[in-house]
Amino acid sequence: MFQIKQYKDNNFDIYELIDSDSNSWLKVAPERGGIIIGFGVQGEEILFLNKETFYDSEANVRGGNPILFPISGQLENGQYDWDGKNYKMRNHGVARNHPWEVVGTNDKDDASITIRLKSNQEMKQSYPFDFEVIFTYVLRNNSFTIFQEYKNHSDKEMPIYPGFHPYFRTAQKNIAYETDAKTYLDYNDMKIKDVSQGLDLTDKKESLVLLDASEKKISFKLPELEKKIHMTYGEEFKYVYLWTEKDQEFICVEPWMAMTNELNRKEELVFVKPNESLKTELTISAE
Repeated sequence: MFQIKQYKDNNFDIYELIDSDSNSWLKVAPERGGIIIGFGVQGEEILFLNKETFYDSEANVRGGNPILFPISGQLENGQYDWDGKNYKMRNHGVARNHPWEVVGTNDKDDASITIRLKSNQEMKQSYPFDFEVIFTYVLRNNSFTIFQEYKNHSDKEMPIYPGFHPYFRTAQKNIAYETDAKTYLDYNDMKIKDVSQGLDLTDKKESLVLLDASEKKISFKLPELEKKIHMTYGEEFKYVYLWTEKDQEFICVEPWMAMTNELNRKEELVFVKPNESLKTELTISAE
């Protein structure tokens, strides 16, 4: 049985998708950057969330599954040049700092919500394109899927490299990942290393990024929850970033379409043609 509950949490509207047969849920805060703030399976919460950052509308939310658009990561000096002009953009783009509109919900064959973000003049100060991003979050059984559509309403090609930033709840930093990636870049010393040596995030301040996976999937166990997480994603997502913070009980496993600072490097940008769109998806499940 599927249902959708709507309620307030500290003045933010929360839409909770529920699959009662599997005792699973997905909690979405559209006006807080469209973020997922909770994903539960068999009665256990999978995601980490720092509620203090969620309640502070000026802060970047630490936890849940923030949306990264139109870029993933940072820009050198927080800026980039495009068509002869200089623009400033915050880390991970504009989507997570603006409210999304609820387009519709469904509780028939699954529990789902569709949300939308449209460009405005404020966003165009950082990103000079007319865009529309539509996400449909779908919960069924022990998994959820994010169906994504990135529309370009401009008269010129639109560069994007979106991504996601899910925070998984665990105190363990040294976790085994099932991936066919052979190498990774360690941003702590900027050296390329062999995945077979392990991907230990203990005492790592900066990210590790898987470089050469062919299969668009990664799996890992969350020891405390005795749950195995499976992530699958579209061909557009070339990299997976692994990151944590010391003394914080989470790890982040982040599919990105390009590496950080790509708007300056301009080597792997994904372009959406005028009046066209890019569609892709991400699925996260737990068992």
